[in-house]
Amino acid sequence: MSEFLNGFKRTHTCGALRGTDIGKQVRIVGWVQDYRNLGGFLFLVVRDRYGITQVHIDANSPLFEQASKIRAEWVIGVAGEVISRGSNINKNLPTGEIEIEAKELRIFNRAETTPFAIHDECDAAELMRLKYRYLDLRRPVLNKNIVMRSKITGIIRRVLESKDFLDLETPILGKSTPEGARDYLVPSRVQPGKFYALPQSPQLFKQLYMVSGFDRYYQIARCFRDEDLRLDRQPEFTQIDMEMSFIEPDDIQNVCEDMIATIFKEILNIDLPRPFKRIKWDEAMDRFGVDAPDIRFGMELNDITEILRGSECKLFQTVFAEKSATVRAIAVPASVKLSRKDIEQSLCDVAKTYGAKTLIWTKFANGALDAGIAKQLTDAEKQAIIDMLKPEEGGTILMVADKLNIARNALGRVRKEIAVRNNWVPKKMTKLEDVGLVWVTDFPMFEWSDEDNRWYAMHHPFTSPRSCDWPAFEAGDLGKVYAQAYDLVLNGIELGGGSIRIHNIDVQKKVFAALGIGDEEARAKFSFLLDALAFGAPPHGGLAFGLDRMVMLLAGADSLRDVIAFPKTNKATDMMTEAPSTVDDKQLDELYIKTVAPEE
Repeated sequence: MSEFLNGFKRTHTCGALRGTDIGKQVRIVGWVQDYRNLGGFLFLVVRDRYGITQVHIDANSPLFEQASKIRAEWVIGVAGEVISRGSNINKNLPTGEIEIEAKELRIFNRAETTPFAIHDECDAAELMRLKYRYLDLRRPVLNKNIVMRSKITGIIRRVLESKDFLDLETPILGKSTPEGARDYLVPSRVQPGKFYALPQSPQLFKQLYMVSGFDRYYQIARCFRDEDLRLDRQPEFTQIDMEMSFIEPDDIQNVCEDMIATIFKEILNIDLPRPFKRIKWDEAMDRFGVDAPDIRFGMELNDITEILRGSECKLFQTVFAEKSATVRAIAVPASVKLSRKDIEQSLCDVAKTYGAKTLIWTKFANGALDAGIAKQLTDAEKQAIIDMLKPEEGGTILMVADKLNIARNALGRVRKEIAVRNNWVPKKMTKLEDVGLVWVTDFPMFEWSDEDNRWYAMHHPFTSPRSCDWPAFEAGDLGKVYAQAYDLVLNGIELGGGSIRIHNIDVQKKVFAALGIGDEEARAKFSFLLDALAFGAPPHGGLAFGLDRMVMLLAGADSLRDVIAFPKTNKATDMMTEAPSTVDDKQLDELYIKTVAPEE
């Protein structure tokens, strides 16, 4: 029969005992990770979230018969004396010097045979582990990730509250304003036919806090987006959300640097130099091809457009017939052995995924360009490319010729793919060289959609343009308007972003108009914000970090699911609770809803 504690409380956790504790009488409690019956004695390995401790029971002990029935994942308590392992010390284990010679044994609960072994090296399918997530979380590797997450949120609160930030809540049930990703909708029972929306971010409410005079706000906020999922996305996620009044970009960036530097020091014992690097969006795109650059390695992009603009090569002539065409190139070092198949199939597929028509290549051997596209270039063109890129002997030159945005982005993705394949970018950060932190600033205010034939806000419609770009904005030259927007990028992944907000109602109305949002639509969607701006909003700005993504990077985890206690699958399904699920007709009737489910 299972027992209650009845006063049997632990004196130490399973990760606490050391050689200095030898001779002490102790009690531990936890789960049995492993058991070994060697005939003359047996071992039990007891685990809690702090670590593991080995328990020794001799065959002549009155506890031996009871202990021999114990199996993995039973919940037990052990009292006894800490003794030395002698010559059997396990140097890879913090408690490896000692074991407990059991004098008392309590069985608090038995356990069925688990569907997979509770060890770090687990070969069970992920869907199986998600179905039994409470068991999966017992594995030390996931346990450590969740503990790390808790420590990081504690550091965040401590740092921000030391700077007079207030931890303020914002509503979960709000108004649908479908400008970005799809909203999760919640039907109203008391107002039939109307819906709340779960927040994609606390953006508007945190701006209203600034109007209300709470000049420093933060929140560890739950957010929801009904969008297609990836390894670094979940339908519900957590933001580190901040907003400040009477600031410029440097003010919020400095606060964030304090917070990030403290996290890196306390979690990874890495001292980050301050200030973090800053580059403008245009520079990031020109040098790295993407607006979330990994700056830990070279192989930067080069603009060879003018070298090839008058080329007689038909490929380039076709490209330059299009408006805004460009040619970008990277010099791949000789240590990266790229075969023709590697380039024309594998890497070319990467480039095509991001819109490029093809990936152009040539080799640098014996001081000259040889093979690939080199056969179609003049000696002068080849020499100019060599002079600009300065390739290594035996190296490869890769090019993308296309529209500006496609050429930069596609080649930038190829650059990152080469780095990953050649292990230039370690997943775990153990030293400063593993960390590539950079602020990307001055994003374009608007981006044009050929598909929709209209402008969209690159960040969101509440971002303020730079004052120096106001004349271009007034003239309607939206492609030349840049925003007071900034992202913090870690190792080629966006940690978070923010901006200085629009605090003037007339500017906000003009931005809405530029985005095709008329006065009537603006009032219908954002009347509360426009009214608030009319009553004296201070200059303000903020930023939001993805907490899940931050923990994933710090833990060196493979996906967000490894750092969220109860995550969803890539189909937004909870395997453990089987959500989402159908509901009965009575519930739907109360909400005045009928469903039209697609046929299976």
